[in-house]
Amino acid sequence: MLLSLALLSFQLPAHELPRVLPLAEAALGVQPVSITAVANPRSPGGPHDFSSEGDYWWPDPKNPQGPYVRRDGETNPDNFVAHRRLLFAFARDVGALTAAYDLTREERFAKGAVQQLRVWFVDPATRMNPNLQYAQSIQGVCTGRGVGVIDTVHLAEVALGVRSLHGSAALDAASEAGIKTWFREYLHWLQTHPYGIDESKAENNHGTCWALQAAAFARLIGDEATLADCRRRFREILLPTQMAADGSFPKELARTKPYGYSIFNLDVMTGLAVVLSTPGDDLMTFRLTDGRGLIRGVEFLAPFIADKGAWKRPPDVLYWKDWPVRQPALLFGALAAGRSDWLELWKRLPSDPAVEEVRRNLPIRFPTLWLRGDAPLG
Repeated sequence: MLLSLALLSFQLPAHELPRVLPLAEAALGVQPVSITAVANPRSPGGPHDFSSEGDYWWPDPKNPQGPYVRRDGETNPDNFVAHRRLLFAFARDVGALTAAYDLTREERFAKGAVQQLRVWFVDPATRMNPNLQYAQSIQGVCTGRGVGVIDTVHLAEVALGVRSLHGSAALDAASEAGIKTWFREYLHWLQTHPYGIDESKAENNHGTCWALQAAAFARLIGDEATLADCRRRFREILLPTQMAADGSFPKELARTKPYGYSIFNLDVMTGLAVVLSTPGDDLMTFRLTDGRGLIRGVEFLAPFIADKGAWKRPPDVLYWKDWPVRQPALLFGALAAGRSDWLELWKRLPSDPAVEEVRRNLPIRFPTLWLRGDAPLG
């Protein structure tokens, strides 16, 4: 496909550098804090175990002391989210630092990233256990669930950032080995524990997020078998079972936040395609025999991202006014399809949202980490 002049002249590193550098400078001043700093008094896990509670679960008005009941799309502000917030902040800072190092090769950014990574994955006093045994628990129902795996989707970008540090003076051999060991053990847990297996079978954004994590972690540790399996899942399971003929995701449209969930799933699925693509196998342009593919997915959503007023379905019950932001599907789609209109839309949307729920659903924040070595950055 012939690229437009706007795309031919677009330089992603040059575009990103003015945004990335202030974020990385701010991250250099952050003292690393892992989940060991805060305990969930309702979790049976230990100080190194990640803990969270299901967002949409509330006390039952008919039985206030009994098991919680679900209210889809309505977040209970009293549930435990401290570990999730710490992980999001960690992923944001490591993403900024590794992206800055990748763009500038300044060792001070690599040093700051390694300091954060050691606290979370290597130091015995502060490291997180490589599992999600106690994620998305429900009071009175369970101490953890497979759906909790989505809580670590931001670690996909962290894993890609670690790849960019390889060869830096700051990343000593022992630290690199320790970090990779953590991701190898967590990937094994995702592939073998009932919670991970359950999540891998989910037919909505949860299954997509499982695959994104598995693929990004496999890229870091060089697990070619897992990468091959994720490519198979993309072609044979995720795309054919989730996408409708018009490029929409019916299971996301059926939720009480159909707009936000649709965008989130498309962002994650395009990110997965970028991670899995090779020079001879571009999953961004892959199409099923009936024409369904990620370009069609962007074609479906891009008009509603450009003009939310054109959305004819019910608005999201929460955070309707806070979407859209700089959705990575627009960038990945623009580069794959040669669509300068998608690129210009991506460039003018807010890049660093302040609303916590939007940040939570934006696990791809530093696109140069995703495209390095896999597609031309300009």
